Amino acid sequence: MAPNVSISFLVVAWVLCIFMHTTNTVNAAGIVAASQSSALDLEAKALLESGWWGNYSNQSSFISHHCNLSGIQCNHGGSVTEIDKGGVYLGDKFRKFNFSSFPNLVRLNLQETGLRGSIPLEISTLSKLTELDLSWNNLTGDLPLSLTNLTQLVEFSIYYNNISGSIPKEMGNLKNLLELDLSSNNFTGLIPSSLVDLTELVYLYLDSNQINGSIPPEIRNLKNLSSLYLGYNRLTGPIPSSLVDLTNLTYLSLSSNQINGSIPPEIGNLKNLRYLSLRNNSLTNSIPLSLSHLTNLVSLNLGSNQINGSIPPEIANLKNLSYLSLHNNSLTGSIPLSLVDLTNLVYLFLDSNQINGSIPPEIGNLKNLSYLNLSNNNLTGSIPLTLSHLTELTYLYLDSNQISGSIPVEIANCSSLVNLSLSHNYLTSSIPSQFSDLKFLRSIDLSYNNLIGNIPPYLININFNLSYNSLEGQIPTFFQNHSFYTFIGNKDLCGDIKGFPPCLPSSRTKRQLKIVVLLTIFPTLLLLGYFFYSRYWVRKKQSELRGIKNGDLFSIWNYDGKIAYEDIIEATEDFDIRYCIGTGGYGSVYKAELPSGKVIALKKLHRLEAEDPTFDKSFKNEVKMLTEIRHRNIVKLHGYCLHKRCMFLVYEYMERGSLFCVLSNDVEAMELDWTKRVNIIKGIAHAISYMHHECIPVIVHRDISSNNILLNSKLEAFVSDFGTAKLLDPDSSNQTLVVGTYGYIAPELAYTMVVTEKCDVYSFGMVVLEILMGIHPGELLTSLSSPSSQHVMLNEILDQRLPPPNRLVAHDIFFVATIAFACLRTKPKSRPTMKWVSQEFLSRKKPLANPIMYSFTMAIEESRNLYDGRE
Repeated sequence: MAPNVSISFLVVAWVLCIFMHTTNTVNAAGIVAASQSSALDLEAKALLESGWWGNYSNQSSFISHHCNLSGIQCNHGGSVTEIDKGGVYLGDKFRKFNFSSFPNLVRLNLQETGLRGSIPLEISTLSKLTELDLSWNNLTGDLPLSLTNLTQLVEFSIYYNNISGSIPKEMGNLKNLLELDLSSNNFTGLIPSSLVDLTELVYLYLDSNQINGSIPPEIRNLKNLSSLYLGYNRLTGPIPSSLVDLTNLTYLSLSSNQINGSIPPEIGNLKNLRYLSLRNNSLTNSIPLSLSHLTNLVSLNLGSNQINGSIPPEIANLKNLSYLSLHNNSLTGSIPLSLVDLTNLVYLFLDSNQINGSIPPEIGNLKNLSYLNLSNNNLTGSIPLTLSHLTELTYLYLDSNQISGSIPVEIANCSSLVNLSLSHNYLTSSIPSQFSDLKFLRSIDLSYNNLIGNIPPYLININFNLSYNSLEGQIPTFFQNHSFYTFIGNKDLCGDIKGFPPCLPSSRTKRQLKIVVLLTIFPTLLLLGYFFYSRYWVRKKQSELRGIKNGDLFSIWNYDGKIAYEDIIEATEDFDIRYCIGTGGYGSVYKAELPSGKVIALKKLHRLEAEDPTFDKSFKNEVKMLTEIRHRNIVKLHGYCLHKRCMFLVYEYMERGSLFCVLSNDVEAMELDWTKRVNIIKGIAHAISYMHHECIPVIVHRDISSNNILLNSKLEAFVSDFGTAKLLDPDSSNQTLVVGTYGYIAPELAYTMVVTEKCDVYSFGMVVLEILMGIHPGELLTSLSSPSSQHVMLNEILDQRLPPPNRLVAHDIFFVATIAFACLRTKPKSRPTMKWVSQEFLSRKKPLANPIMYSFTMAIEESRNLYDGRE
């Protein structure tokens, strides 16, 4: 029995051991599970207490479903790994967030959330973080040193804030970084040498700061760099030769610094470069021949330096160039014939140099050229007739040279031409009448030449300057409201414009006039006697009836109720030409200061138009709509006057005039920086949306153009000129009167003659592109369908008078461009409504890595993704 007892005892013991081990294991698992549950509860509680997702009355439901919140991603265990609140305003709620409750957080996106103050140090507790985006906020203070402990970071973006101080040298600890974006802040000091330890970096953006010192030669260690942006800083010294060891570079910008010395010949090693900008520095010596090895270049900008020598003929090897700027240097010699082999060129800037010789006739081979600026050089000879082959040309500047001969009538074949400047040359002969065929022409400057003949009437709708020529004859009556300075310096001109002599009658007319005087002098004396006799009684009668007459003839109001008809007549000296600030399709605009000190704008109809009942109806239509409209981006109406001899509107005065005039003036256009332009676009969108969707009945403007967008002293946009607008009855389709400015009219009006809100949408899209490009887009949309334009970058068509936008504004520009392309679709039903456009501008979008480096075709494709026709 003993052996059996022993065996039984052992079995029992073994069972007890198993039971105890199992119990301990279960207990341990329970503890772990409880611990995990507690950690998840802490995460959920931190999300709840942040207030980022509103106020939840059912806290238990929130905690159990926190992984389903917008912007939250969890792992399989239910722990938060991603928080994306980009574009959602958080403001001070940022300070309430408990970052330490998220041990597994990998991605944190708080871009454009209204964050203020310094960066919370608690972010450095997120040890697993690989992506951190705090860009587009109002963060201040220094960059916390503790952030450099986030050694798992792959992407770190903090651009467009107000972070100051120097870049911590400990940034070199972030060995895993692929993208580092510190642009558009207030960083000072040197580029820390430790940054060159980030050998995995692909994208490095330090542009738009106040960084000084030189570019560290150790930058050669960043072998993987594809994009390097150091522009808009205070960097000095030469371009280090070591920079050319970064053979993977595709984008390199060192623009707007104080870099000196010459362009290193070794730059030809950067065979992958597509974008190179060294503009606005102090570079000297000649253009190295090795630049011709960069055959992938699409954009090359060496403008505003001190580069000398001639343009190397080898530049013709850069067959992919669509943008070439060598402006504002000290280049000499002639334009190399080989330059005309760059048949993909869209923009060519050689202005403000010392280039001599004639313009090569072969320039007509550049069939894709849209912008040609050869002004302010020493060019001689005549204007080549082959310029007529450039049918895509929108801007042509040949001013301030020594060009002679006549203006070729063949230029009229440049059907897309918007701006033409030939001033300060030695041109002779008359102004070609064929220019009347240039339907898009908006500005022409022919001043300071030796032109003869009469003033052509087609200039009536164009911004022009004909001063200092040898023009003769009568200034046409419809130009009487133009400035004296438009015609000054033409001694043989005559007319009703102040400063010019009246036109003398012919000999036959003089004889007839003498007979008429003799026959009428006696009756005239009798009439004068009667006049003086009755004058007293007339004045007395007028005094008695003044109140009644003013009530009948004049209806006016404003915020102080003190404007009177007599005040306006006195303020303008009965609409003297000196007070005229512009003329439009319906009338002339005057500036007047009332006795109260208020400055107003008066839109007065032309005399003939005031007698036409059709114009009277248009006038009343404009008054009716403006009195009902209340929007901050629509010009305010203070009053009006209706009378056969005097019809005018009293507007709020806009100090900067029309958007078109500002864009046409190089100095004023540079005041319109990219941020102001984006804000102007948004303001126009909100105004049209108001008319289309908040006015009853719906108001369609029907003439949205840059001429009808006015700017105040702060360069804010206001939609104006409702003379052609029409109130749409939703139940009526009788909208057949086609009006508007050529170049902005929707294509369907050519065959349907039906005016709808979508016509305004199309015109808005054209104005957006005009604001971005600085010129009317002309046939841009048609040209985009050609194979040669498939790889044209968005940045290449932006207004080149402005410095390239930083990455923050670049996102905005790309976004509004995609909106514009959606608005410009051929089919009206495929265009968005202005309400949708307005709402899109109010919403927040995640920026792209390099938006302005996107091609046109990508922008158009993005517009399809942005708006698919469903709202």
